[in-house]
Amino acid sequence: MFLLSQTDPTQSQAITSVLFYIFAIMAGGSALGVVLTRNIVRMAVFLLFTLVGAAGLYFLLSAEFLAAVQLVVYAGGTLILIVFGVMLTSKSPFSRFEPKLGEVIVALSLGLILLFALVMGMMRTSFAGEPLDTTGGYPVGRLGQALLGDYLIPFELSSVLLLVVMIGAAYLAKGRRREVEPEGLRRTASAAMRRWS
Repeated sequence: MFLLSQTDPTQSQAITSVLFYIFAIMAGGSALGVVLTRNIVRMAVFLLFTLVGAAGLYFLLSAEFLAAVQLVVYAGGTLILIVFGVMLTSKSPFSRFEPKLGEVIVALSLGLILLFALVMGMMRTSFAGEPLDTTGGYPVGRLGQALLGDYLIPFELSSVLLLVVMIGAAYLAKGRRREVEPEGLRRTASAAMRRWS
């Protein structure tokens, strides 16, 4: 946004409009890709592009802190956690998601209700008014002090929670593989291990 403020105002507005449409199409198209694809790994990749598109929109709104949190926490942390969870718990990383008819009906109903609420909210909102004053910025330093000062314990507890989820996913995947393994294969493998040791 700093580079855009240094250029001609009309050129800056044109660049901002083009970037808005690029990020909006990226976020919307990738969100549709998450919903429509059946491959779980592709869903995670589409989700990555959705989160990056939303972070780009935050940057255009001069909310750099929210954009950085979106990229670091969601695109960088949570998405990687989802991918590792899928890889650890599924038999094949290329497993396909097959929703039941009832799940599709519930998801479509909820999506239509949320779309209706969003359209009604946009129609009843007056967007004409004074532009926001973004010259003063906001105190990122104070936000950092609050996160690593007053709210340090909840901040660290969330990271411990994510670690526990990963350990649980690895444990469940390990237990499932043991159940699937045939008894004869286990005996053969243990005999081969004794020979090599």
